[in-house]
Amino acid sequence: MSVKLTLCVITGIVIGFYLGVTPLLPLIFIPILLLVLFGSIKRQPRNGFPYFELSTAAISIGVGMLVVGMATSEPYSKEETENVYLLKVREVLKPNSFSQSYMTTILAVDHVSTSGKLLLQLSLDSTFTDLKVDDEVVVFAKPLPIAPPLNPHQFDYRAYLKKLGVTHQIKTSPKRLWSKNNPKRTVVGVAHNFREHIISKLKQQPFGPEELGVIQALLLGQRDDISETTYTNYQNAGAVHILAVSGLHVGILLLLLEFLLSPLERMRKGKTLKLVFVVALLWMYAFIAGLSPSIVRAVTMFSFLAYALYLNRPTNSFNIIALSMLFILLIKPLFLFQVGFQMSYAAVIAIVWIYPKLQRFWYPEPLLVRKIWQLLSVSVAAQLGVLPISLFYFHQFPALFFVSNLLVIPFLGVILGTGILVIALALFDLLPQLLVKAYNTVIYTMNSVIGWVAQQEGFLIRDIPFDATQLVLGYVIFITLVHSLSKPTLKKMMVPLVGIILFQGWVIWKNVGTHQKEQLVLAHKTRNSVLLHQTGSTLNVFTSDSTNLGNLAIDYAVAERIQNINQRPLKNSYQLGEKRLFVVDSLGLFPLEKQTDYVLLTHSPKINLERLLDSIQPKMVLADGSNFKSFIARWKKTCAKKEIPFHYTGEKGYYVFNLNSKN
Repeated sequence: MSVKLTLCVITGIVIGFYLGVTPLLPLIFIPILLLVLFGSIKRQPRNGFPYFELSTAAISIGVGMLVVGMATSEPYSKEETENVYLLKVREVLKPNSFSQSYMTTILAVDHVSTSGKLLLQLSLDSTFTDLKVDDEVVVFAKPLPIAPPLNPHQFDYRAYLKKLGVTHQIKTSPKRLWSKNNPKRTVVGVAHNFREHIISKLKQQPFGPEELGVIQALLLGQRDDISETTYTNYQNAGAVHILAVSGLHVGILLLLLEFLLSPLERMRKGKTLKLVFVVALLWMYAFIAGLSPSIVRAVTMFSFLAYALYLNRPTNSFNIIALSMLFILLIKPLFLFQVGFQMSYAAVIAIVWIYPKLQRFWYPEPLLVRKIWQLLSVSVAAQLGVLPISLFYFHQFPALFFVSNLLVIPFLGVILGTGILVIALALFDLLPQLLVKAYNTVIYTMNSVIGWVAQQEGFLIRDIPFDATQLVLGYVIFITLVHSLSKPTLKKMMVPLVGIILFQGWVIWKNVGTHQKEQLVLAHKTRNSVLLHQTGSTLNVFTSDSTNLGNLAIDYAVAERIQNINQRPLKNSYQLGEKRLFVVDSLGLFPLEKQTDYVLLTHSPKINLERLLDSIQPKMVLADGSNFKSFIARWKKTCAKKEIPFHYTGEKGYYVFNLNSKN
């Protein structure tokens, strides 16, 4: 029953989020459905129409719509005026070269109490003082909508923030910020500060910089100090989950606690006492790790699983997992859209479901072989469970994931247990240097093993096209195939077969569409000019600087299922069907022909734009990210004066040229 209720609530959350349902609508219909539910309890015949079941499902869907509507509602003012905002820092985000960002909640607007979330972005200057969790600041500013992606198929930061309940941001400088004295402290803030205190103690020890970064991520969920090279190695080796304190770590910790506290079961009411200690210690670890959303989510889930172990009823595992998911989503419905939440539950469900089947499939007698098979079974089950999600978000598959898991995960329990001991001793300044050297060596060895696996480029499959339809069909095939293979019959095998046919049909359909597509896109890239010309499954990248492309062309090619990418120098003139595009670069050369439909300004040419417009009378003027912003502002005014459309990619994003229209 709990599984069905959870699925209905998830359905309601998805409907409410994507259709933008306000909380008022479910608040009206839920009471009506409750009356129908109570009426159906007495009147529904045993084999009649399932009024009760349908009413319960409808109420659960309504509850999902209600909680997500409340989580995404924005009561604060979004008028185009400046207001006085009182903000409380909830999370410190990773900084970049130009700014430091914070997730904040709104306490008041113009001294009127309200609620909501905002992204606070502060420019880095000489006056900047880093804010901490729980700090309260006053700022006089105007919230701006989060900008959409500037390039096609780029990571959509706006959509990502919307799924965190954030749709607006405030960009300002530290000079316009006033910190409030003695802000009210929260449990999350105290936990965050305690974690920072632990990190400062660890930094006093002679750990290597790479090892210390991994230790902080492995034990405390703080990944800011990990180098990009080390993080990429873990990602390519299929072991990046080790660097995020989540379900894996808490699950191992749960098993350790279950083992260490097992002597309590000999006492009277010892099982209950052990459950209390296990859950309390799990939440104590969550506090040490800063009570980040991922660790709170994982500890909540495994607290329910600890209760399932206490009941000692394996058949209830799915119901317990569903109850933990339901409990989390009723409090934080937007967790449903977070990758960590999806992968954690997909992995746990897959392990609970598939691992016993793999053990029944083969149970080797030699102890060493059996242990290796058990570990491999867990790894394969988890990887199968998260594979469609991983392909959808990351578009790569590390074929040697089982090698890194076999070499690292068996020792992860010892690494975690020793790491907690290291933290405890460091806090009291009792950490012996011998233990520091030994633990540093262990982490160094783990990094080396992961680095070796990551260097096997032939086993890393990159840039795999995988869209939302393939994600759904992938899980349909996976679930129905596992179900049918448990007790194979011809009828059962037909369902995954149909799923495979639909999957292949969709891929063929998309590939045919790719071969028939031609498109020219002006992309946005700072200090560069980029034109993406797609002709079927070939992408020609016309650019003024081939070394300054980043992942722009690759992201486009993966999303469009393009197989060949060619880089070419940017030309001054392009024929677009019956239209013509002329590129004016830093040399400032004018086109000789008057029949020019588009003019693209690049690399801040020192020209008299008004004279150029009078000379060739283009239908549109475009400017990309290679130009100075002062030039952009001047050109924008000139085009407005001449009533000619002006498109700047830094404001409006990429531009798609119409290659078919004759107008």
